[in-house]
Amino acid sequence: MMKILIIGALSTASIYFAQNYPVSAIPENLKKNASVVIRKETTAIAINKIDDIVYKKSSVITLLNKDAVGYSIPRIAYGKGNNVSGVKVVIYDEKGAKVKSYSKSDFTDIAANPQGTFYSDNRMLVLPYDYSNFPYTVEFSYEIGDENTVFIPDYTPFYENNVSLQESTFSIINKSGINLRTKIYESPFGYATVNTRTENDSRFYSFQNIAAIDTKDLAPSPQKILPKVSFSLDHFNLVGKKGSITSWQDFGKWYYDNLLNPVSVSTPQIKAEIASLNLSGTTEEKVKKIYQYMQSKTRYIFVALGIGGWQPMLPDEVQKKGYGDCKGLSNYMRTLLTEAGIQSYYAIINSNSSPVSFDKDFPKMAGNHVILVIPTEKGNIWLENTSQEIAFNHLSFSTTDRNVLAVKSDGIEIMQTPSYSAEQNTGIQHIDIQLNTDKTVSGKAKLSYKGSQYDFNLIYLMLPEKDKIDFMKKRLSTLNIENLDIKSITNNKDQGIIDLDIDFKASNYSKMLGEGYIFRAVPIYNDVFYQEEENRKLPFESKLSYQDEYHIAYQVPANYFIEEIPKDVSLNSEFGTYSISFVKEDGKLLVKRTIKINKGLYSKEKYNEYIVFRKKILNSDNSKILITKKS
Repeated sequence: MMKILIIGALSTASIYFAQNYPVSAIPENLKKNASVVIRKETTAIAINKIDDIVYKKSSVITLLNKDAVGYSIPRIAYGKGNNVSGVKVVIYDEKGAKVKSYSKSDFTDIAANPQGTFYSDNRMLVLPYDYSNFPYTVEFSYEIGDENTVFIPDYTPFYENNVSLQESTFSIINKSGINLRTKIYESPFGYATVNTRTENDSRFYSFQNIAAIDTKDLAPSPQKILPKVSFSLDHFNLVGKKGSITSWQDFGKWYYDNLLNPVSVSTPQIKAEIASLNLSGTTEEKVKKIYQYMQSKTRYIFVALGIGGWQPMLPDEVQKKGYGDCKGLSNYMRTLLTEAGIQSYYAIINSNSSPVSFDKDFPKMAGNHVILVIPTEKGNIWLENTSQEIAFNHLSFSTTDRNVLAVKSDGIEIMQTPSYSAEQNTGIQHIDIQLNTDKTVSGKAKLSYKGSQYDFNLIYLMLPEKDKIDFMKKRLSTLNIENLDIKSITNNKDQGIIDLDIDFKASNYSKMLGEGYIFRAVPIYNDVFYQEEENRKLPFESKLSYQDEYHIAYQVPANYFIEEIPKDVSLNSEFGTYSISFVKEDGKLLVKRTIKINKGLYSKEKYNEYIVFRKKILNSDNSKILITKKS
């Protein structure tokens, strides 16, 4: 992941320490679905010149419960060229009484290395404290000066679910003489509104009383719901490198000349690597061979060095050490392809479970990940270079269906990543089940996944052997598993398909009814509880198109026969389709189930229609089948 300097977050806080903040003063609507309430937040930005920007951050946040622990520790991320001052923290209890105050000297200065980070210039001031009597309030303020002016943060109410906001203000004054571009993105659903005001060189923005967005009711990510204001200077500084960002073309040229070209350096060893592969065949065949070679000898480790953390490692460093982050691995792969005479482009992207694209009309420094794109006569080849397991020319659900900034020598080209259809995101189950008279079942299952469902099941290849069984049991939670044996896991890296072969035994699958037994039609299904809402406030999102096909064969115990089976069901809606059918055949019951869910962002008025559709599916999956002892 590429480093973006984080200038304050939800744990930043207020410069005014004269008042207290009882939790009882929080409006009830802001407590609903919230773990964190931003009581008062102030950001003041002064752009003094191309390499001098000052942020004054203050906020008061109330932590309602233990789910807010991630926001509880005051922290200030900083890097080279930053100057941190004016640090103050006050802790208040539930009634608003002051518990303790802190200053900068109480903070610990640490390397800001997330898990998996090997090298980093990032630093962080962190205040560890032992108060955790929820709910309580943290008031926190500081000032930070920075020489980098390319990272002016967006102004938005909050970035996470289960956070609400009472009051927030944002001001920006531009004294640099450089044109400052701004753009307001209104909430497409009217969930919140940004208030604006301009005075001379200063611009003022504010938000008030914005309720939390819950994760449990299919709400889209906050980025798709909330308004925001974006900022970008026409000319900027990044660790001494000055550039222009008046257009994507200008920015792309700067990016290529300053960040990529200096590290696009091959070596005799890299040339020898390509020669040793004895490449032949089509462009696609050559790219696949190089890609799978690169996967076999590298691993992902985050590296936040080089021009603000945005410049890749040199290819020969990756080649010699066998590791790199998304930037370094993509640049190494790009260098290998260049040696093979194959053109490829370094592509900056927003990696997120809910697609976020760049604004074609508002160029600014952005993105959090890098992939590679190779144009061919048959279409683009896309490479995710951080995984040793992922299939060739396969992008995960977190990078599909959005645009990228493809960096070329003459500028940036905005390109679209693939969007997988439901038929491409399939899961196929073939399950043979023996029904036993002790209410247990013994089963053999062959499970096959491709598309985005392939992504979700790659985790089996990364888990220690001792954890695979436990993880599989959780996936099969609708069964009371007694024994489970994963016979094989096969990753087809050419086709992007993962196959699992398992044996299992489960208890209490059937219930006695007189001299017979009843059991449900589908053994493995989605048992999510769906609840209608009378006064829904938000739209809902089905983030993934997918199609599942189940082929289930039940073997009836000796001296029993199938007496009663459900009727076939077929459902059609704009949200997807569903069908289930039942056939008796030589002492067996054959059940075929197909479900297709469409990806989409739907209005709040359609939410209850969707819930009714999902409840009908759940009811059909739980349809009861009766077997009776022969007389």
